[in-house]
Amino acid sequence: MAGNSFGTIFKLTTFGESHGEAIGGIIDGCPAGLSIDLDAIETEMQRRKPGQSSIVTQRKEPDTVKFLSGIFEGKTTGAPIGFVIENTNQKSKDYSHIKDTYRPSHADYTYDKKYGNRDYRGGGRSSARETACRVAAGAIAKQLLKNIKITAYVSAVGELSLQKKYSEVDFNEIEKNPVRCADADMASKMEAYIKDIRKQGDTVGGQITCVIENAPIGLGEPVFDKLHAQLGKAMLSINAVKGFEYGSGFGGTKMQGSLHNDLFNEDGTTKTNYSGGVQGGISNGEPIYFNVAFKPVATIMQKQQTINSEGKQVSMQGKGRHDPCVVPRAVPIVEAMAALVLADFWLLNKVSKL
Repeated sequence: MAGNSFGTIFKLTTFGESHGEAIGGIIDGCPAGLSIDLDAIETEMQRRKPGQSSIVTQRKEPDTVKFLSGIFEGKTTGAPIGFVIENTNQKSKDYSHIKDTYRPSHADYTYDKKYGNRDYRGGGRSSARETACRVAAGAIAKQLLKNIKITAYVSAVGELSLQKKYSEVDFNEIEKNPVRCADADMASKMEAYIKDIRKQGDTVGGQITCVIENAPIGLGEPVFDKLHAQLGKAMLSINAVKGFEYGSGFGGTKMQGSLHNDLFNEDGTTKTNYSGGVQGGISNGEPIYFNVAFKPVATIMQKQQTINSEGKQVSMQGKGRHDPCVVPRAVPIVEAMAALVLADFWLLNKVSKL
């Protein structure tokens, strides 16, 4: 299986399955001498882990990261950083009913056709359980970036949308509510809506907005490896993501160039930021901001028609523990993938010129 690594210099390779012994990863390219705050890594893992509130899956996983190499006496050694996260609360029997059945809008069918077999227990390698590895690696990337601040929050759940710009919301509100919305009133409405969706045995999608502050000028390359292109790849690699837009995004298509152009101030800053902090594929020093769209979770507690491995029409219904809405737990994943992209470009900048 190809495609298990992400990055050029700061590179993450992950392994493991949802219901296997453990998941884990190897981080290559992290410079030596970086002091590692293990508590900060634990905090990030707690933000993503299942069972943290009444509106997420109730699978109970401590998601403790065990580092095996690359860190000595609290600092990185320059060697590959290996780590594992044990799976301790698998309930594989919850998936026995789909052993020979393909769940609608899951990776079951394509996975089976590509590889000739599949781990039906929670999706195996295609499960979002793998993203715990990304959060662990992203937590280290954040520590490497030091002064660069990466903040994500839920800006929409279904039709409920936060009609405020990233510069108008209160980031302090994000961790005060289980939805991780940057507005207390909207967070309350979103939470109630998600609970109602769960009672219906259904799921709902949403959007996450991410803001990167204090990024230096010069991150990104002007042709294929544009900063926004790599951010887009990073976000679209996350399970359930269906869309990515940065800066003015699709809304910018409705504007005229005379209004959309970001005019310069004398110090090189811009009067507006429709570019989203990226021009010509390179960061320009302004805040980088983008939106990530997540589909409704595919597993629903309602009967649906599908097919089995013999191509016959069958009826199935989801069982077990699943998120009615994935976006609250996806916030730290979005931040982690953004951190991996920026850490990689930050290191690439150090070798791009004398």
